Order: sequence, then structure tokens, then C-alpha cells
Amino acid sequence: MRLLLVRHGQSEWNAERRLQGQADIGLSDLGGLQADALRPTIEEIGYCRAVSSDLERVRETAHRIGAENPRLTEELREIDVGDWTGRAIDEIQAEDEAAYQSWRAGTSTPPRGETWVDFVDRVIGVIEAERRVPCRNLLVVCHGGVIRAILQGYIGLSPAHVTPVAPASLSAFRLGNGRPPRLELFNYLPDSLNFGAPD
Repeated sequence: MRLLLVRHGQSEWNAERRLQGQADIGLSDLGGLQADALRPTIEEIGYCRAVSSDLERVRETAHRIGAENPRLTEELREIDVGDWTGRAIDEIQAEDEAAYQSWRAGTSTPPRGETWVDFVDRVIGVIEAERRVPCRNLLVVCHGGVIRAILQGYIGLSPAHVTPVAPASLSAFRLGNGRPPRLELFNYLPDSLNFGAPD
């Protein structure tokens, strides 16, 4: 099975550099255009079925890239950032840069937030359930953290060693066929290179 992993387009809070976690924030105008640009690529590759986070920014992205009737699940929501929800990233960094960086590395948890270990277990549980039903290309429309959790869960690549996942980018991951899990594609954008994707 190949996982086609799509991060949602830029959200309104991404544009403001605010942490969202599980807050239900919609796409910005730019985010909608980013998702539209990815649609021809998804159509060219094709997929057998789609599963998606149930949050608005992801549901809208799924619609714009042409995912028809994806299975919506709260289990693919972004990591819960607890008391940091809605806070400006610059503000958190000014308050405690070490705490922010260790959270990004998956080694600490914001107050009343979800631990990285629990998050990875939640995400991998969804993928393992999907693997029980044969599918060549499974389209997973989700969040940047979810993609990093998949990398951690299947190939042991911790978030400290993964660059940010670009908005409305495509990554591909191969599972099964008697081989170890393999990363096939990361942060593909149809119309540009992005080496400075925001968290």
C-alpha cells in the first residue's frame, strides 16, 4: 500500500503564525489556491479511497484536491497543543524558547496538551486499520504533525530530524510488499520548491 499524504493548505492561523492544534480553523485564500494547485497531481496519480481529518481546513483541502467522500475521523486531527492553542508562535518562543523547541522535537508537551507518544499511537492506529482493506494508493488528507507522526511510527524518524511539512504538499510512503516501510516522496509542491515551509 502506498500512502499519499497531503497536508492541508495554509489556514488563517498559519498565516498569522498561531498554533492551531485541534482548533477548527478554515483555509486562508492562499491555502485554497495551494490546494487547487495540487489537484491535477492527485488526479494523475489516482487513489482507491480517501481518509481525512474532520477539521475544516482539512475537509476543505480534501474537497479542493478532488477527494470524493473521504472517511472523516477525529483520530487524524493534529496533535492537541493544550494551553498553547491559538497562541502566537513568536510569543511562545519569547516566553520559553527551550520549551517550544523541545515540543517541536517531540520530547515535551505543552500544558494540558497531548504527548507525542500518544499522538503517534493514535495516528498509527488509523493507518493500521486502513491497511486491513486492500488499497493501492490510500489518500490521507491531514496535518503536518500527522505526517511527521507517520514517519516516526514506521521508520523511526523523529520530528527533530524532519523539516516542516509544507502546506498543500504531497508526501508518499510505501508500506508492505515484504519490504521495510519506505519514504518515497516528501514535501512535493506542483509549482514551486519550498525549503522554508512554516511549522
